[in-house]
Amino acid sequence: MDSAQPLYLQLAERIGALVRTGALKRGDRLTSVREMARQQSVSTSTVLQAYRHLEDARLIEARPKSGYFVAATRASRAPVPEPDLTQPPIDSNSVDVSWMAERVFAAATDPGYISFGAACPSGELFQLDRLHRAVTRAAQRHRASLGRYPFAPGIEPLREAVARRALGMGCQLDPRNLLITNGCLESISLCLRAVTQPGDIVALESPTYFGFLQILESLHLRALEIPTHPRTGLSIPALEFALDTQPVKAVLAVPTLSNPIGATMPLAERRQLARLMSQRGIPLIEDVLYNDLHGREGRRAVKSFDTEGHVMICGSFSKTVAPGIRLGWVEAGRWTAQVRRLKAALAGGHTELIELAMAEVLSTPGYEPMLRQLRTTIDARVEEARRLVGESFPAGTRVTDPAGGFILWAELPPEVSSVELFQACLRERICIAPGPLFTATPRYRNCVRLGLGGAWGDVQKDALRRVGAIAQAMLKSARRSVECAA
Repeated sequence: MDSAQPLYLQLAERIGALVRTGALKRGDRLTSVREMARQQSVSTSTVLQAYRHLEDARLIEARPKSGYFVAATRASRAPVPEPDLTQPPIDSNSVDVSWMAERVFAAATDPGYISFGAACPSGELFQLDRLHRAVTRAAQRHRASLGRYPFAPGIEPLREAVARRALGMGCQLDPRNLLITNGCLESISLCLRAVTQPGDIVALESPTYFGFLQILESLHLRALEIPTHPRTGLSIPALEFALDTQPVKAVLAVPTLSNPIGATMPLAERRQLARLMSQRGIPLIEDVLYNDLHGREGRRAVKSFDTEGHVMICGSFSKTVAPGIRLGWVEAGRWTAQVRRLKAALAGGHTELIELAMAEVLSTPGYEPMLRQLRTTIDARVEEARRLVGESFPAGTRVTDPAGGFILWAELPPEVSSVELFQACLRERICIAPGPLFTATPRYRNCVRLGLGGAWGDVQKDALRRVGAIAQAMLKSARRSVECAA
């Protein structure tokens, strides 16, 4: 053993090497924790740490009441090519996506449709009984809270619980500077209100989450889309060029599992991004909504590298605890006072009972195992969906290969219009999200986002195959038209 390295990491590296070389194959069961501890002359806690490290690295998976097994490696995933670095226009644009977002969301939330249109996880993915018990206990112990108005910034136990959880992202947040909000989108909206004026330019990933574009549209802000790689995220050189040539007032980014392409920025580039924001004196609004759905390295936030308060970090629990809990949080750095005043003026506080219940859930020992099980479940689902896309969609389709989360971004052959595909799928009671929804530019007309957080069974798999069949028919029709015209 190397005394300079923790025992659990040494053990994890040895087991990981066996997986990578094929000595341990996909589906093989690992030695039990107790037996591994006996064989290696270490404690059971050391083995558990090693196994959890390998879970975060997506090399093994825990199966309830069965033990630990070798998971699908990245190399064994469906051999579908990924999209290239995006190339949006270099100028900023006004935003007008609300009309399309309303159409997509109406179908995505209609129980009469099979939906891949929303990035909303269903309740079946979560241990809702745990939250239900916490809410019941809060109602029994703190019923007097129903007789008083709630006020920002939120109850102290919840802010303390959020600060403790932030340690897992490498952040040391002062609970006194945290503000509880009505979800991550409200946190981001408050941050943008604090640092911009109508007509200002905001730099963000391309493609980007349509909810961000809706906020920019409502605040009369302009979007400057930055080239983004589907694996490594926002291009720092391209962002630096944009800051040199455009009067950017804020940067909005999702460094971990960005929506819609699922990119995860490497740690070195996160550090570089924090340094760049500090040098330019420009605020970075960092969305960490999906950080807990990534392994260990991907959880670290850009905020952890921020030494001067230029990073405003925003999070929520809708993707990891329960979609129906509309609670988020924000730590706004040097703009904390402005954001807090805006929150008090625009929305006030929240239901104290729900905050108390959330504080309990975040503080229980079972929260981390719950996250690991959630990551295992959705990773297997995304892998299967990616394989189905490779088999069913037109030849030449490219699909992202995210390191977590439940979203895929598919780039179809250029002859296929994703808006027309969306409309054709609606006629068969299937909902997808067309690419133009995720940009303020004319790009991504042949792209779709597939949300896989809803129900997942034979009906949904057949529906995904049907989307591919419709796209194939559209491609054949478009190419016949070209041949006839020639």
